[in-house]
Amino acid sequence: MTVNWHGVYPAAITHFHDDDSLDIPSTLKHLDVMIEAGVHGLIMLGSVGENAVQEPSEKREVLRQVVRHVDGRVPVLSGVAENSTRMACRFADDAAKLGVDGLMVLPAMIYKAGGREAMAHFRAVARASELPIMIYNNPIAYHVDLTPDLLAEMADEPRFVAVKESSDNVRRITDLKNLLGDRYLLFSGVDDLVLESALLGAVGWVSGLVNAFPHENRLLWDLAMAGRWDEALQVYRWYTPLLHLDTDIKLVQYIKLAVQECGLGSERTRAPRLPLEGAERDRILGIIRHGIATRPKL
Repeated sequence: MTVNWHGVYPAAITHFHDDDSLDIPSTLKHLDVMIEAGVHGLIMLGSVGENAVQEPSEKREVLRQVVRHVDGRVPVLSGVAENSTRMACRFADDAAKLGVDGLMVLPAMIYKAGGREAMAHFRAVARASELPIMIYNNPIAYHVDLTPDLLAEMADEPRFVAVKESSDNVRRITDLKNLLGDRYLLFSGVDDLVLESALLGAVGWVSGLVNAFPHENRLLWDLAMAGRWDEALQVYRWYTPLLHLDTDIKLVQYIKLAVQECGLGSERTRAPRLPLEGAERDRILGIIRHGIATRPKL
């Protein structure tokens, strides 16, 4: 399938059973809910999908089952987040053989690469398969910053199609547009900066909270793309306290708790992530339940 690099792409969660094993049926059921709500594609095994705590065989099984189940209804992308360039290349090749439609590539994990090293990593992964690539830039989480100047140097690689911009600096959208025009399709990767990013030229949104609020997520995006900014702003103001949950180090626990409260799955995460408790849990539940109680009419 040719990837339509526009619109809402969930950073889909991975569901687990109480014994910590993969819960493939719940994962697939949840994807169906988001597809029926109108998301434009899926990204499996991203940060929110708990890529780093899955065994290599598990990650490949997730992709195998998802590709088969989705059956071309929407494009399926896979996160590529490995500790070495060699491992990332091997995984990219395996993902292509399993039938995914594209890759969202992260820097090599753990090691804080410099610019030359980071570019070499991404270029090597691009050579490992024929799949189109979304470059994931998240210097806050991964301590590697693909600046506009570095992305300009990488622009000669045709497999680099899009950039998920998660630097938490919305100025980057304009800087990239001014420097590179339409060379890359720009995706907002920070939930509580999405409306600003859309106004400045982002054509897509890799979202975490869409896992819990798929219909409202799509509503906000559609209003923005239609230029109905006053209506979009009203939805955004309702949604922003929830979207803030995407920017915390515990975003996976927060998003999965929201998914559970919305009746779409379980809050279970894999260690070292632990369930929320005490005052923190009460505070996050308060935000989620207030959002549910006041959600806009669709």
